[in-house]
Amino acid sequence: MERLGHTIVNSWNSHTAYCLVCLITMWMILGSVSLVSAQQTQTKPVEKPWSVDLQVKYNFNSHTSFEFGNPYPPYQSPLSRLEFPMNTLWVGAEIRRSFFSRVSLGVEALTNIPGDSSGVFKDSDWDDDERPNVKTIYSESKCRMERSYDVRGDLDLKIYDWIGLPSWFDMRPLIGIRWQRFNLMTHDGLQSYPAPGDNRPSLSLPGDGIHFEQTYWHYFLGVRAAYDIGKHIKEASRWKLLMQLDWAHVEGNNEDHHLLRSGNRFTYENTSGDAWHALLGMKVGLTDSINANIIADYLRIQTAGSHRLVNDTYNIDFSFDNGVKVWSEQLSISMNLEYMF
Repeated sequence: MERLGHTIVNSWNSHTAYCLVCLITMWMILGSVSLVSAQQTQTKPVEKPWSVDLQVKYNFNSHTSFEFGNPYPPYQSPLSRLEFPMNTLWVGAEIRRSFFSRVSLGVEALTNIPGDSSGVFKDSDWDDDERPNVKTIYSESKCRMERSYDVRGDLDLKIYDWIGLPSWFDMRPLIGIRWQRFNLMTHDGLQSYPAPGDNRPSLSLPGDGIHFEQTYWHYFLGVRAAYDIGKHIKEASRWKLLMQLDWAHVEGNNEDHHLLRSGNRFTYENTSGDAWHALLGMKVGLTDSINANIIADYLRIQTAGSHRLVNDTYNIDFSFDNGVKVWSEQLSISMNLEYMF
């Protein structure tokens, strides 16, 4: 409990500190922009400062995974690796407000449609200390993605005129926070024993197998841009190319409940690392107030930290950090309908 308390306090402190930095940054930007706007008497008023964006997104070739090494000799790494597919449909919305025709603040919230992911869950072990490089156990299972969430808030600043760029290339630095909460359940698997000389028959794993919950906090900064294609191609007068690249410091937490193991077995990972995110899309104006967007998105997360094994039935509770890695790749294509008012 003391360890858990320290973990919660440290996590809360880091989240609070980052939120304070974001709020102070936002206050300074809004204040400076307000001053600049007051001095520019010929600035055109913003006609439609609000926008609401309805989204449908499909993840493909996506996964979240973790592995850990052996805390005892011969310290092989990995000792175990688990790979969860996340190829599911998501829906949600973004609301955004612009201020002083220069700053915009947005919040996006997405949730998945619960159901089985395409692809299979993979569980691999290298538990032969005499042959630490030989995979000894391997299983594949279906994987159900239960109710999960992806929430983001960001602030950006229009600077193209400040740095001498043309008006048709709207480049904006941005800062923000992303929170991801994944809830997965493996079920109905088949376990095999691939090591040379192991003649054990495959073992069926009926029903639910592993309940996995994962949380990522991303604290990101980067740049986004919109290129007005219509400035150079008259036939595409309502088309804009959208781009974004950002880097994040990431903090992650996993909880893994092995339902088929004896006792009451849980494992936990507390990790930190970074993430890169890239976006490329196209915006098409349907009317003066409605846009249709199609966006391709890629997010790559890599973290490392500690692994904790708990089985209170057998009074087991210990932690180690040998070979503990948590990573995720998330690719998606989304279609959005934006209304400005």
